Amino acid sequence: MTQTVPQTTAGAHEIRETVERILSAESLPPIVQAGHPALRQRAAEFDGQLSADQLHRLIGIMRQVMHEAPGVGLAAPQLGIPLRLAVLEDQFNVDPEAAALRNRSPLEFLAILNPRYTPRGEGLASFYEGCLSLNGLQAVVARPEAVLLEYLRPDGVPEHREFFGWQARIVQHETDHLNGILYIDRAQLRSLSSNAEYAAHWAEAGIGRAQDGLGFDAGPAGISAG
Repeated sequence: MTQTVPQTTAGAHEIRETVERILSAESLPPIVQAGHPALRQRAAEFDGQLSADQLHRLIGIMRQVMHEAPGVGLAAPQLGIPLRLAVLEDQFNVDPEAAALRNRSPLEFLAILNPRYTPRGEGLASFYEGCLSLNGLQAVVARPEAVLLEYLRPDGVPEHREFFGWQARIVQHETDHLNGILYIDRAQLRSLSSNAEYAAHWAEAGIGRAQDGLGFDAGPAGISAG
């Protein structure tokens, strides 16, 4: 049975209050974990709920939280803020063999508002991915290899940009957060592994060994299989 993802009921005042609490705190906010309602609701479109200064400061805090986690992306709902805002950045040093197989190249810092992506072409890529809101776990997800992303920059200017490979995966993962979707909704659940077990048994550039050992295929699964 298809489930309908509920729309957040948070209004502009509630969103501003949540953001102000984060901005005025003496420490960085925690990343909320699976089960928090903000992760399972469609976030509100950004339409001026925050001032330019508030938005700028919030983006800065989100970038700090992402770096300290560490991760390559963070969506506002992961801080309990039901707003269509995410930050992305991938500057990790990755083994060249793994980077080549995963088509992974550095992604400069990017803040996106109201993003929507459209797959480009029919190609899919299947790799393990994790999430800062499902701490300690990862699973294989098949995602389009290339997407077109439409979004607003923080200064309100609309943009559209194509992303490929691992960058496309990051874009999809973070945009999914804003639609109340977690990667496990699209994952091959037989591939689900703790970080420790993944490191002990399945750590490699691809997923072949895990496929054989855990018994899953590389195709779309969950809500992506319909």
